[in-house]
Amino acid sequence: MTIEFFEPMRIPSATHQEKQVAVRSGKPHFYEPQNVRDARAKYMAYLGKHAPKEPIDGAIHFMVAFEYHDPRIPKIKGLCKWKDTKPDTDNMVKLVKDCMTRLGYWHDDEQVCDEIVKKFWHGFDEGIYIKVVGE
Repeated sequence: MTIEFFEPMRIPSATHQEKQVAVRSGKPHFYEPQNVRDARAKYMAYLGKHAPKEPIDGAIHFMVAFEYHDPRIPKIKGLCKWKDTKPDTDNMVKLVKDCMTRLGYWHDDEQVCDEIVKKFWHGFDEGIYIKVVGE
């Protein structure tokens, strides 16, 4: 099974890495700040439109590209510039994969055996491109 789509959206700047810890009665309590909860809700809404009826079984090849709009770059297919600033791709993809797990793309993100994550600037609409291939 293959799922492939581009979802136009303003990419959230909050990442999974921003979880916080508070100590209550001497015990650590982990929580998500409001900006992370908002980012999670946004991904759930946008990615939920493309979720499969049944989760994919077996090994999964996963590719995600975070595509940021830069009006200075001409609208020429293939013309882009790597985004070498925050946020970090490893933190960005964790939140996306967590949401995709909750939405039923797969049973557990441990099934993702091959992963490609990109972030770049281009002249077209901002959004997220995702390709999931199950074996």
